Amino acid sequence: MDTPAPVVKAVRINRLLPYWAVFQADVRQTLRSWVYRFWVLLSALVGIGYLLYNVGVYREAGITQNASSLITDLLRWTVLGSVTLIVVLTAGSISSERGTLADSVLSRGISRHQYFLGKWHARLAAVLGTFLVLGALGLTASHFFLHEDLSFTGSLLALATSAALLCIVATCGVTVSALVNNTLLGVAVLWVALYGTGILLAVAPFGLPSPQRALNNYLPNILQGHYDTLRLGRLMGWSLLLSAGVAVVGMVSFSRRDV
Repeated sequence: MDTPAPVVKAVRINRLLPYWAVFQADVRQTLRSWVYRFWVLLSALVGIGYLLYNVGVYREAGITQNASSLITDLLRWTVLGSVTLIVVLTAGSISSERGTLADSVLSRGISRHQYFLGKWHARLAAVLGTFLVLGALGLTASHFFLHEDLSFTGSLLALATSAALLCIVATCGVTVSALVNNTLLGVAVLWVALYGTGILLAVAPFGLPSPQRALNNYLPNILQGHYDTLRLGRLMGWSLLLSAGVAVVGMVSFSRRDV
């Protein structure tokens, strides 16, 4: 009597598994980085110190401190002051692994597109997630210690606007890291490009969106709930569109160059 052939079950292949593995590994690597920890510690210390200073001024001199003015300063200096550290944190995401990149991408079933997307999304999650948490803590603290003049919706939109600007910085960092072989070169090129572009936009006519102009002029009104939805949506839309365009350029270039 013939032995029945064994039943072979079809194995379902998860095509997102390589991407998810890169994403998880890079998030863990980023959270352990001394640059990330220094950025978080510096931002927390500056926020706490600035808040305590304004509370002290209010209690000693009786000068009322509006929460919108305080949060505007905190967000503006957090964004502008964090650019350099975010550049260092993201500009080495791929270029620092050039020695092992061939093994990671070409020998383990990970496509270059998945590798780039995993790195990009991991750095975005770490940078934007940390910024939003720190911003939410600052907003919560201002509610208890300062004169409350904040709008809940406006506060969320202010955080979203600032996060959209940081999204451009992080995306440019990962893209430059995919295009150059040296991390220090990538940091220098990206730093000059970002600050140079920011200065040009700051002196440009008012028709062009400027990060500095948005932080200085829009944030106080946004936090108080007075904002132009169309203009704000256009600013965040252009920021996200620019980030996506830069990422596509980086991903395509990375898929075609030697590692």
